[in-house]
Amino acid sequence: MQIREAHEDEYEFIKWQRLASYSPFEQLIPAPHWELLKNTLLSDTFKGPGVRVFIAESNGAIVGSIVLFPAESKAYEWDERALQHPEIRMLAVEPAQRSQGAGKALVSHCIQQAKADGAPFVGLHTADFMANAIKLYTSFGFERVPSLDFMPLDDGIIVKAFKLNL
Repeated sequence: MQIREAHEDEYEFIKWQRLASYSPFEQLIPAPHWELLKNTLLSDTFKGPGVRVFIAESNGAIVGSIVLFPAESKAYEWDERALQHPEIRMLAVEPAQRSQGAGKALVSHCIQQAKADGAPFVGLHTADFMANAIKLYTSFGFERVPSLDFMPLDDGIIVKAFKLNL
């Protein structure tokens, strides 16, 4: 398994692979929340200044991706606030490739990048319906930061903040 920065000509494939990776959640959340999540996954927010997209490759095929937003950037298109720290977003692994270390390798790579950039900590947001992702993040030592939680829609789904001190 190799982790590398994505090339711009791979972005469209990555967006659609990301959507396929998240599609099982469609049955777990209200339709308006799924539409918001789907639009986010297919958006071009990851093309902003300083934003880095990393992929996991296995046998020459892209099997997963992750996005690292720099501090002072807008990681959420509906939120006007700029982040004060680097933020990991949109971890996605091809369903057939799960439990083979791609997600762990991608998260680890982002942590190392944030550390190399001199960040004091790195953050991320996720929701309870992504239970496997929460297990992965907490295995790295990410801790909850409820003061940074948000609810993008009035549907009871809280997007929970986590951070890892570097």
